[in-house]
Amino acid sequence: MLVTANEGQTMKSLPKRTLLIVVLLWMTTPTHADPVMECGAQHGSQLEIGGCLAEVEKISNLAMETTLGFAMNAARELDEVTGRKVAVPALETGQASWLQFRENHCNYVGATFGGGSGTGIAIRSCRIGLTRTRTDKMMKFVQ
Repeated sequence: MLVTANEGQTMKSLPKRTLLIVVLLWMTTPTHADPVMECGAQHGSQLEIGGCLAEVEKISNLAMETTLGFAMNAARELDEVTGRKVAVPALETGQASWLQFRENHCNYVGATFGGGSGTGIAIRSCRIGLTRTRTDKMMKFVQ
């Protein structure tokens, strides 16, 4: 659990919108190290690193889902202004295709580990990296 400047106050006690904005800004900052390196700097064992990556993946997915909501609102507004119904369906199709790509690509990355003990870590790290990139790319279309 993350602790804020006010000792004992957890991130869970922050207003949900504020937390989402902070997470979103943090996740889209291009200065992140590899997710395994981030977790490895805090934890030593593969089990601990895997647990850390699971939490980071939840946060990165939350940031992406939040950004997708913003992008969907922008797409709806664009469709309303132009009188065309193309932006929302294009975003929906693109996101569905992207999710399938992420799954397939990261499974490939995991397969390159030959079933070794780092397979799960590699797959999760791959998903985090791609999700962060997707979130950043979607933010560029939010107006």
